[in-house]
Amino acid sequence: MEPRSARLQRLVREMVKFGAVGGAGVLVNLGVFNLVRNTSDLPVVRASVIATVVAIVFNYVGFRYWTYRDRDKGGRTRELVLFLLFSAAGLVIENGVLYLATYGFGWDTPLQSNVFKFVGIGVATLFRFWSYRTWVFRALPAGEAVAGAESILKQEPRRPAPRQRVP
Repeated sequence: MEPRSARLQRLVREMVKFGAVGGAGVLVNLGVFNLVRNTSDLPVVRASVIATVVAIVFNYVGFRYWTYRDRDKGGRTRELVLFLLFSAAGLVIENGVLYLATYGFGWDTPLQSNVFKFVGIGVATLFRFWSYRTWVFRALPAGEAVAGAESILKQEPRRPAPRQRVP
């Protein structure tokens, strides 16, 4: 069994990588949101949904190829379907906060929209972190994870471990 400090260090590294990709995704999300909002006549929540979809695509690439590159790569179709499912739930959470602020309370100035867009992103991020690490980018079994980490460090292609025959 892995010592508690090693598990904690691994979790902290994962959170930092998730935060880096997510932080860049937030910039993409807010940038696209403000671009669409200021250059079109789309309602605020529709502009936000477009921005969220663009950020979801950006984040998938970052998570799959950097944050969770050492995780199980089998079943990419399953992974992508789950990612899109949980991302859609995050999209509803994120834009639900903006919808409530805009249409429930009438807070629709550009500053208010950006504040509530950001708050929605924050709430949805908590859900996404949990769901992505639990269901989408699953951890490899311990032996495969060590072999995968060693092959990444050596820059060699990963080979499956030889099977042992049981007499």
